[in-house]
Amino acid sequence: MQYYKKESKLLVAVDCIIFGFNGETIDILLIKRGFEPEIGKWSLMGGFVQPDESPERSASRVLKELTGLENIFMDQCGVFGKPNRETGERVISIVYYALVDKQKYQNTQNDRYESQWFPLKEIPKLIFDHHDMIDQAIRELQSKAALYPILFKLLPEKFTIPQIATIYENVYQITFDKRNFSRKLNASGILIKLNEKDKENSKRGAYYFRINKDLYKEKVMSFIRHLPSWSIE
Repeated sequence: MQYYKKESKLLVAVDCIIFGFNGETIDILLIKRGFEPEIGKWSLMGGFVQPDESPERSASRVLKELTGLENIFMDQCGVFGKPNRETGERVISIVYYALVDKQKYQNTQNDRYESQWFPLKEIPKLIFDHHDMIDQAIRELQSKAALYPILFKLLPEKFTIPQIATIYENVYQITFDKRNFSRKLNASGILIKLNEKDKENSKRGAYYFRINKDLYKEKVMSFIRHLPSWSIE
């Protein structure tokens, strides 16, 4: 028996906004669209939800196809469904953002998708409403990062305090008092200092740290609550 015979059909898609950190800026991974409409133009990575998939599973599949990695931090950040958002068909898109450590990727820029990383301030013209999707993802990222330590997902296993500060500055478009930021972060107890320095990015060399996984969940809020109060629209 068929139900809802009188209802019109539409397509459901997922679009994935993949954020990565290159040491200085937060970047987004884009692809050249390989089919019509808008073939050859810059686009977010996406695809249609298959009959046997949940939207979350579909987004995970799309991320694996592009990055080759699984179990990536991912969160839904909106639904875009204006009737005229795409040409030809009615498509509703469920949008997810993912935070990845770029050091784990060797093949993100590949011939199949012509994928390329772009800094947030240098994003080219995108198809449909993909710019609006990115704006929404950034607002969600700002909101979540003010409550949870999700921005650490952008970092490699060992990192420097200036790298952490740079990530937060990029996300919120502010400038920190670096000494105060470092002092508060060190006092939180969530980092373990390593006997190794990053000598490529500073003359004196900044010490590497890693997350103290035993104390991370317990102590991380003592760091976050010392961060500036941001106005999130």
